[in-house]
Amino acid sequence: MALRHFGAAAAIALTVGLSASPALAATEIQWWHAMTGANNDVIVKLATDFNASQSDYKVIPTYKGNYPDTMNAGIAAFRAGNAPHIMQVFEVGTATMMAATGAVKPVYKLMADAGEKFDPKIYLPAITGYYSTSKGEMLSFPFNSSSTVMWVNLDELKKANVEIPKTWPETFEAAKKLKAAGHDTCGFSGSWVTWVNLEQLSAWHNVPLASKANGLDGFDTVLEFNGPLQVKHLETLVELQKTKTYDYAGRTNTGEGRFTSGECPIYLTSSAFFGNVKAQAKFAFTAVPMPYYPDVKGAPQNSIIGGASLWVMGGKSAEEYKGVAKFLTFLSDTDRQVYIHKASGYLPITKAAYEKAKAEGFYKDQPYLETPLLELTNKEPTENSRGLRLGNMVQLRDVWSEEIEQALAGKKTAKQALDAAVERGNTMLRQFEKTAVK
Repeated sequence: MALRHFGAAAAIALTVGLSASPALAATEIQWWHAMTGANNDVIVKLATDFNASQSDYKVIPTYKGNYPDTMNAGIAAFRAGNAPHIMQVFEVGTATMMAATGAVKPVYKLMADAGEKFDPKIYLPAITGYYSTSKGEMLSFPFNSSSTVMWVNLDELKKANVEIPKTWPETFEAAKKLKAAGHDTCGFSGSWVTWVNLEQLSAWHNVPLASKANGLDGFDTVLEFNGPLQVKHLETLVELQKTKTYDYAGRTNTGEGRFTSGECPIYLTSSAFFGNVKAQAKFAFTAVPMPYYPDVKGAPQNSIIGGASLWVMGGKSAEEYKGVAKFLTFLSDTDRQVYIHKASGYLPITKAAYEKAKAEGFYKDQPYLETPLLELTNKEPTENSRGLRLGNMVQLRDVWSEEIEQALAGKKTAKQALDAAVERGNTMLRQFEKTAVK
């Protein structure tokens, strides 16, 4: 009797359960990212919109810290067997991800295996080249691409009767006038000190950062950024630091609030700073191309990208990969790319999205959002300006920053600091080469 009652109850429960739940739950796609503030809002909206567009897959975005933290967390998770499906990795992590054999599934293979329509030619070549093999095979999916621009507080420049500078000498003079006009703690500054003052500086002036096309043509690259241009530039910053005409704002972007608060009226950082500037600045602003040294032949050349791409991690099922591929197709949609561009200030990654934004007259009212695109396409890239692909880049940047800080503190000359940065960096590259080259 008891068994019959149990059987009947179980049958009823099973019937109720089947009628109350969907036949199949959506396959979850974990997406680890490094976006905060306004850009985090964009990430959340993209995932929400994708999830609402279909019922087979559910993208779950998770903030994992800044760029280095996110990459390190993803690599550690892969080793532990629980990596996310998609990981946002900043551009200088490309060599490290390429060398992580088995840890990633190349995007071009992912899309082919999943049967998703995929043409790498629809994307802007200045962006995709960074994330592709020499054969043009896309290893990761360009997501949030940016470049260095110079943000300008137009109100403060007007008060000080200063024109927007175009060259580095003009920038130094403008900063002196701004300081004299009341900006005692900061005439100009910038974030990402090595990206702005070594990596972009070198590309913008068509001088090498490293051999082998800055590492794009082989892991056996050698650092070369202790040349006359880079030394002269650091010497000037060291001199201006003494009077706070230039004032160092740190290794990452933690100092960007010094611009939006009005403290630093000229500030070099990523074009992706737009979202925060728009939300926080209480003054008229714009973003203009990076300054250049007019005595360097051919300058300015073209800038290189910053930002990040989406890497697909290895070890997942075919069904999960199908969902990831559909999400990447979703992100490539022209209207969606225009939305990302307008909302975040990051560049549209497809040619169609850029053309549509232009056709809509978007840049007439906000010309500063086209500035990084104009920098990237200023001239055909050279061996010195295609980008860079150096192993252990997170650690390299820390070493370079450490040496720059020694110079700014007056503990080393600019030449001594850059010589040491090159020497220490080359030692790290040789260590990486041993592990990366099988």
